[in-house]
Amino acid sequence: MAALSGDLLAHELNLEDSQMSILHGHFTVVLIVAGADTTDLAGLRADLERTAERLSLEALSLSELGDGEGEATGEATESGKRPSSSEPTCIVTVYGADHPGIVHAVASALAESAVNITDLQTRLGSGHEGSELYAMMLEVALPAGFSEADLEILFEGVRREQGVQATVRALEQDVL
Repeated sequence: MAALSGDLLAHELNLEDSQMSILHGHFTVVLIVAGADTTDLAGLRADLERTAERLSLEALSLSELGDGEGEATGEATESGKRPSSSEPTCIVTVYGADHPGIVHAVASALAESAVNITDLQTRLGSGHEGSELYAMMLEVALPAGFSEADLEILFEGVRREQGVQATVRALEQDVL
């Protein structure tokens, strides 16, 4: 991270948002940076590629993003509802015996109700008697008129169909 942030600093870029984690033994980083319109993107790309090669990084992607305006209120979902905000309001935890389809079932149920997933993390660990336990933690933003109680009801079907346990709780907002 020191080398990557050094490249960003050398190009007078500001690190605005980041997510870093070890995923299945691989260090992963997603960075959102801001800079002047005159930033030398070709030079930045060359510097980052040299750093990636020096550190034996497996992949590097550099993309210019829009301003982010309207992302949470973009296209309507299949149900026609739009998320009212991209700010998370609830935490959902799902866990049970590992099997294919858990993430899809959870994401589909949320999408049908226009609940916006703002953060999702999964882990595979050991359960009872050597079985594999799948755990998923999500931060979600509820659309206008959709309550925490509605989210609980939504997960009744997921619990039954997937044989998982799911809990919903309000997210305590940090005041900075």
